[in-house]
Amino acid sequence: MFSPNQEEHCAPNKEPVKYGELVVLGYNGSLPNGDRGRRKSRFALYKRPKANGVKPSTVHVISTPQASKAVSCKGQHSISYTLSRNQTVVVEYTHDKDTDMFQVGRSTESPIDFVVTDTISGTQNNDETQITQSTISRFACRIVCDRSPPYTARIFAAGFDSSKNIFLGEKAAKWKNPDGHMDGLTTNGVLVMHPKGGFTEESKPGVWREISVCGDVYTLRETRSAQQRGKLVENETNVLQDGSLIDLCGATLLWRTADGLFHTPTQKHIEALRQEINAARPQCPVGLNTLAFPSINRKDVVEEKQPWAYLSCGHVHGYHNWGHRSDTEANERECPMCRTVGPYVPLWLGCEAGFYVDAGPPTHAFTPCGHVCSEKSAKYWSQIPLPHGTHAFHAACPFCATQLSGEHNCVKLIFQGPID
Repeated sequence: MFSPNQEEHCAPNKEPVKYGELVVLGYNGSLPNGDRGRRKSRFALYKRPKANGVKPSTVHVISTPQASKAVSCKGQHSISYTLSRNQTVVVEYTHDKDTDMFQVGRSTESPIDFVVTDTISGTQNNDETQITQSTISRFACRIVCDRSPPYTARIFAAGFDSSKNIFLGEKAAKWKNPDGHMDGLTTNGVLVMHPKGGFTEESKPGVWREISVCGDVYTLRETRSAQQRGKLVENETNVLQDGSLIDLCGATLLWRTADGLFHTPTQKHIEALRQEINAARPQCPVGLNTLAFPSINRKDVVEEKQPWAYLSCGHVHGYHNWGHRSDTEANERECPMCRTVGPYVPLWLGCEAGFYVDAGPPTHAFTPCGHVCSEKSAKYWSQIPLPHGTHAFHAACPFCATQLSGEHNCVKLIFQGPID
């Protein structure tokens, strides 16, 4: 398996060229059981020692399944489009010395560079929750990066399997374009959203589109796996921008360019902000005990000094056990400061730096999960409709994938400083 370190051996004393990173939404810095090998919460794409990209070359129209197998088993990459029982179009691909290809999917087979599993939202994120059947394709998509500046990255639906083939069966949506080349869509589709204004403080959500196997852009189908494709969007491309979102029907990935990451807060910066808040010694306005955000490596264990907040009003307290309004709504509490009733939850610092659109202080919490980040980052994610299931969209916390609720999906926190 290729790892970025290989690059360093072939170019001594030279930093490897980084194309960008894919960050999976719903993980606050690492997978629940820790990042291992190709399964992790973020994946960096580096220039490979040798180009492994491919480009279309010969097209064969084949009338028997045997001949189709013979063509696709010649050891080179190919895409097979089954039109009927007795007609298949096989497009052979040849080596492209100018591009690097990276593949993403659920399969753990060697052609997959980044193994992605279904994201389970929020509180359900533990070992006991078993996904009965994944909706993520085994070979979901491929990202092709130019090996020369500006290192443009493009996304295509479907990835090549261990026999270097992409196979679109009879039931898959496929068609012949006016210029004669074949194209198609994968079962549950690969959706992409490019933000308006890049990934900055000024960003606004873009429009979700579907990407075809050959990289064309289409409007969404009626449902994820509908037979009928959407309309071709001619003035849009499959080029990934800083902040582009890629949805694989079960997991959503954020693309950050190397340049974008250069201007993003680092883990060190987030740790410094955490220490700054704690150094200000915020207090519980009722118990008058000092509160402190736990260290980043203890981001899942509720600690004694942990700040808690009433999410309807934003007042920050230490943990206490009063204020329950009813037995049925266990988490509905009345804030002792302003009498507002709403969820009362522990606050967690958003540790995944890739999700921040600015380097501002952590002043806002998502509702109802209590993940804390900068105001502009909270407001940006609060208004992004993320695909959910086969045809729904809703805003979700990028750090834990919990569906957002409340008046604005996030709340400004009101800390009380020390009395002395």
